[in-house]
Amino acid sequence: MEYLWTILIAIVVLIGIGYVFPRKKEASRQQNTQKPKELPRRNQATTESPTQTTTEPQAPASTLRIVYSSQKGTAKRYATQLSVEAQKQSGVQVVLTNVKDFEFDDMHSMPYVVFVVSTYTDGKPPVEGTTFHDWLEDTATDHRIPKSFFDGVHYAIFGCGNSLYKSNFNKVAREMDEYFALRSGKKILPGGMGDEDSGEMDEQFKKWTNSFWRSFKRIVLREAKKSEAVRKEQVRAQSLKEEEPSDSDQEGSNEMLEVEDMGKMMTGDSLAGDENSEEDEVTLHRGPDGKIDLEALTKPMVHPTMQKALTKQGYKLIGTHSGVKLCRWTKAMLRGRGGCYKHTFYGISSYQCMEMTPSLACANKCVFCWRHHTNPVAKEWKWKVDKPDFLIEGAVQNHLQLIKSCRGVPGVQPERFQEAHTIRHCALSLVGEPIIYPYINELLDELHARKISTFMVTNAQFPDQLASLKPVTQLYLSIDASTKESLKVIDRPLFADYWERFLTCIRTLKEKGQRTVFRLTLVKEFNMEEVQNYAELVAQGLPDFIEVKGVTYCGTSDASFLTIKNTPFHQEVRDFCKALCEQINALALGDEFEYELACEHEHSLCLLMANKKKFFVEGKWHTWIDYPKFFALEESGKSFESVEYMAETPSWAIYGSEEKGFDPEEVRFMRKGKGPTSGC
Repeated sequence: MEYLWTILIAIVVLIGIGYVFPRKKEASRQQNTQKPKELPRRNQATTESPTQTTTEPQAPASTLRIVYSSQKGTAKRYATQLSVEAQKQSGVQVVLTNVKDFEFDDMHSMPYVVFVVSTYTDGKPPVEGTTFHDWLEDTATDHRIPKSFFDGVHYAIFGCGNSLYKSNFNKVAREMDEYFALRSGKKILPGGMGDEDSGEMDEQFKKWTNSFWRSFKRIVLREAKKSEAVRKEQVRAQSLKEEEPSDSDQEGSNEMLEVEDMGKMMTGDSLAGDENSEEDEVTLHRGPDGKIDLEALTKPMVHPTMQKALTKQGYKLIGTHSGVKLCRWTKAMLRGRGGCYKHTFYGISSYQCMEMTPSLACANKCVFCWRHHTNPVAKEWKWKVDKPDFLIEGAVQNHLQLIKSCRGVPGVQPERFQEAHTIRHCALSLVGEPIIYPYINELLDELHARKISTFMVTNAQFPDQLASLKPVTQLYLSIDASTKESLKVIDRPLFADYWERFLTCIRTLKEKGQRTVFRLTLVKEFNMEEVQNYAELVAQGLPDFIEVKGVTYCGTSDASFLTIKNTPFHQEVRDFCKALCEQINALALGDEFEYELACEHEHSLCLLMANKKKFFVEGKWHTWIDYPKFFALEESGKSFESVEYMAETPSWAIYGSEEKGFDPEEVRFMRKGKGPTSGC
């Protein structure tokens, strides 16, 4: 009986096992046949780092990230163009990002990334790109990070630079390329090296973009096929493991058709582009003496992009490399609202002054330049040359056209409007470096022959040209900093020996007989603590005058990192000048030199220091200019000194006067709800 019960229990157990097990096996089989659909793509599965957490959602394999690091806005413009083009293509998801907002910690899991980057001062990235660039360098050089870290990243880089900076030309783009290579990044195509100096950077970017699209579409198709092959292999392996047939292969076939369709779309005409011809290099033909053959130069300085930018800023361009612009003080004085600091310090009529430059090119890219660096930089002349008489005639005609545009403007005084048609003064101080113009002396002769005085500003980088320069009414050196380090930061000079050139120009100025001026631009938090160093530079150059002006803030610009906080108050400029006078006079320069505050122009944040031994005569300052006397001296052909054409300064222009440099014959304009202004 006991055996019978044992047998019955065993039968029940066996029946139960047989009933349950097939159902579990069937459920397991059904579950396993679903898994291949949930497998992650290869780009996601193989590129995640076990030590880092991805914070943003994983994008499809066809996502293209475009990251820009821009200083002047050029890189941003190019990146935007690339983004717009990419968004037109089917199957491409685009993410456009400023580098400062780029989540670069997860870049190792981003399959396609394009960088459009500029190189800024001293081969460094723009301020907003510094953090990312440092991170990329650390990632590439840290031995703790595997060499395969960027193995799943396909990258491309286009750099915006200037070949005149030689070893620093597109340095940021080149370094980034190196860093990616060190951690196994996959290059979509060779990096693009845009050259601002060529004037053809737009075309260079277009050509690179065409090549990029051809490479990118091939890589996307190839990676899609690889991903599909891996997925199918996983499905096949799973099926073999379960020893059961699966319908996943059929699903894979359908998905493969989608990949092939995407490939056809990616190879369509919409992504293709014609190749641009290689740009012509500028050939500088030189004679036996090493000088450039000017007649052999045919390339214009002003290319269409530059012309558009300068015209937008109000320039009237002349020929191939010059321009004029109407100063706001000219317009202000036409309306009786006050003149510029030159009216206060030196007695010019602001409404009879023409602002002109014979060369739009410069050897610096100063951070306070309000022309937004739309002009070229150069260390020597390499363009077609327009003759001086042509430039002056064009400058006069264009200036008069700008004057005529003021007809009918409310407040313009009829008598001044008529007088403004007779140009009496020329400020050679617009964008660019006038002294680099090969025929600068002939241009000065042309202006003086027309009885137009000359106020010429040079940035102290061309000592040879300065030494051979003919007399001008007043000659300026821009002394923007007093140490080698701060000059590099503020002026961003092109020459490697910029400091030596700077000092040579200062010493050369001392040999000039005409009125000479140091022009100091104070940038708060950058150069206002260098009083002693400035005093030592004055001792080397011994200028007649020292103009000290607070930097003008002209709004946000991608070309400069300055803000309104960098503009000093007028009292701060005053305090700086007082301290500078004390430091200079403490150097014991001799009986012929003693500097003192002479004039001020409060509404320009500008003060004038003068050599009291020369220009303080019989108890009165003589900073103004006797212009007819200057022309007579210049025409004589004999050497002459600055004291021979000085004139008495009116009391309202003197430092400490109640007017603070505002001509009492003018009327201060009061904007509604605001204080007085002498602007337009």
